[in-house]
Amino acid sequence: MNKNIIGITMGCAGGIGPEIIVKAYISNKLNFKKTLILGDASIIEYYLKKSKSNIKLNILQNFTKETKLENNQINILDFNNCNIKKIKFGKVDKYSGKASIDYIVKGVDLCQQKILSAIVTCPINKDSVNKAGSMFPGHTELLGYLTETKNYGMLLIGKYLRVLLVTKHIGISNVSKTLNKKKVIDIIKLADISLKKDFNIKKPKIAVLSLNPHNGENGLFGNEEKNIIIPAINSVKKNINVEGPFSADTLFPKVKNNYDCVVCMYHDQGLIPLKLLSFGKGVNITLGLPIVRTSVDHGTAFDIVNKNLANEGSLIEAIKQAKNIIKNRMKYEQQFLSL
Repeated sequence: MNKNIIGITMGCAGGIGPEIIVKAYISNKLNFKKTLILGDASIIEYYLKKSKSNIKLNILQNFTKETKLENNQINILDFNNCNIKKIKFGKVDKYSGKASIDYIVKGVDLCQQKILSAIVTCPINKDSVNKAGSMFPGHTELLGYLTETKNYGMLLIGKYLRVLLVTKHIGISNVSKTLNKKKVIDIIKLADISLKKDFNIKKPKIAVLSLNPHNGENGLFGNEEKNIIIPAINSVKKNINVEGPFSADTLFPKVKNNYDCVVCMYHDQGLIPLKLLSFGKGVNITLGLPIVRTSVDHGTAFDIVNKNLANEGSLIEAIKQAKNIIKNRMKYEQQFLSL
């Protein structure tokens, strides 16, 4: 019987996902018998041939707890969605967009059935999945919908830094409009419980950023700090070790060894410093889900597709993080069972 198998969704067939998967296996840093690709065999086979690797594919049409996985081959659940002759490398395409959604939906289903222990997702192209009819701006929102999770969060981790976003894939002009006290409270609570459960941090310390420069300068640059962020922090301080709000320009230089997580008000507020420190080795984790999901920290990189330039480092780190979270959740659950 299979145990602790990690599913790797191929992502956009026209992006760098298939290439980094093949490179990760060639690097000998992946356990063949503990990972399963959810994707299209013809695309993976194409990149295997390009790499001149002698690794073979174990092509599966179905996957259950009893399915035999090979120890020296790439095990792939073949969706037979994308024909290599029809793929538009490096271009927006609803054909590959629809396929990339199918891989995710199946991965979530296998996790919910306890057949997979986690999914690690390669990048999708948001324009392609939108053209395929998806109403979700990214993986995170789709995963929240599929698992019927209301309070979920997008955490990025890298070199001595974890950033958790209050707002995610929305335009900067809409950030202030969508911020409210409840959202900030929910994300702070999510950070606290997830750091304990997923990262085995007994007493996490959390920093919260302001939205406006200089913490709003007492209302001169905005009132979100006074009206939303400070009241949210004060309402949870009794039970959670949280501080702030801090201006991003002063907080990030002193995060190391001082805070376990930084709650950020919008996407680039957190991702710019993280990628500056850890680009190519960062990991995206969706917190709050009943399943374990990690991902690479980059997109489909259409500009370098099929040029043998893609780096597999972030994918390898995402798989390592998935394994760690699986172990930490088991420890967390055992602690409560022993009470």
